[in-house]
Amino acid sequence: MTRTAAAPVPLKPAPTPPAGGEPARPAGPSPVPPKPAPKGGAPLYVRIRKVLELLGLNWFVPLVNLCAGESPRAQARELWLMVGVPLLALLAFLVVWHWGAAKIETSLGVIPGPAQVWEEAGGLIEEHRAEQEKAAAFMARQEQRNAEQLAADPSAAVRIRPYTGRPTYPSQILTSLYTVFTGFLFATLVAVPVGILCGMSRIINTALNPLIQIFKPVSPLAWLPIVTMVVSALYAGGSGAWFEKSFLVSAITVTLCSLWPTLINTAVGVASIDKDLINVGRVLKLGKATQITKIILPSSLPLIFTGLRLSLGVGWMVLIAAEMLAQNPGLGKFVWDEFQNGSSSSLGRIMVAVFTIGIIGFLLDRVMLTLQKLFSFGEVRA
Repeated sequence: MTRTAAAPVPLKPAPTPPAGGEPARPAGPSPVPPKPAPKGGAPLYVRIRKVLELLGLNWFVPLVNLCAGESPRAQARELWLMVGVPLLALLAFLVVWHWGAAKIETSLGVIPGPAQVWEEAGGLIEEHRAEQEKAAAFMARQEQRNAEQLAADPSAAVRIRPYTGRPTYPSQILTSLYTVFTGFLFATLVAVPVGILCGMSRIINTALNPLIQIFKPVSPLAWLPIVTMVVSALYAGGSGAWFEKSFLVSAITVTLCSLWPTLINTAVGVASIDKDLINVGRVLKLGKATQITKIILPSSLPLIFTGLRLSLGVGWMVLIAAEMLAQNPGLGKFVWDEFQNGSSSSLGRIMVAVFTIGIIGFLLDRVMLTLQKLFSFGEVRA
């Protein structure tokens, strides 16, 4: 059987470009160009949701999703779980508190209920306003007296004396916050470098671990007498001193009790860094300081911030006991003074302080959680 050769298929000549030099466009429909990305970036509701999640305010995320047009049924369920259930639990707590408070009689009277505590909170605010008015009137009298002295004798030496009225409740809150952040700052400056050394060196970790385990569980009530005697021996204090002794005693006690969570978490975070990253730094012949700032600190930030959150919570809890005994004019001294006062309103005011301490502690934890999300890479550890 003979096989015939197939006829060659004629090739189409390539299109010649026009005289202008532009290549000829192929026949058929032109391709659709891709849509440009919106100039505003992510939609507004997405950015609001990210901000709320960053601040730890996840309760409002379902409302934002609902306004964005997402599934109303699913968002209503999430809103009920995040907001409705906690509000029901809070309402049940208030009912049980109101019912049980009237049945307990103490030496200072009946345990105050929610309404009485709310009234005492309003009374503390009114006292603060009245004290501010007294301070303003005191400063106005001084200015008037100085003006009269200068009018009579332009070379007279005048001065403004500070108002020395009793501290009000908001000022005591500010004093406690100032004290706890001072102690927390000192604890961080000690704990983070020592934790890095413990994580980088097995010898240092082995040497310091017994001391850490011994001093970590010591109560602030045990530290306070020692700190008081040391501060009294080394710091004269007095009217012209920068800090009061009670402030230093409280801040140092906070430091001694709150540095351990940060130290331990920093050491664990540094020790758990991937060894390949350390080897890369050695291959590149990076110095120790460069390794710490470029490799060790960024890799261990999540655990460091976990330790900082724990340390701030411990410091805030320790501060109240330290202020009670050191008589630093903060919330701890306020609670102690009201307990010693023994008036009919003392229990209500102490309850106001209890709720104030709890709410401020919660807000401090939210602040640290937000900072942890801002400066940490990858998963945020609670």
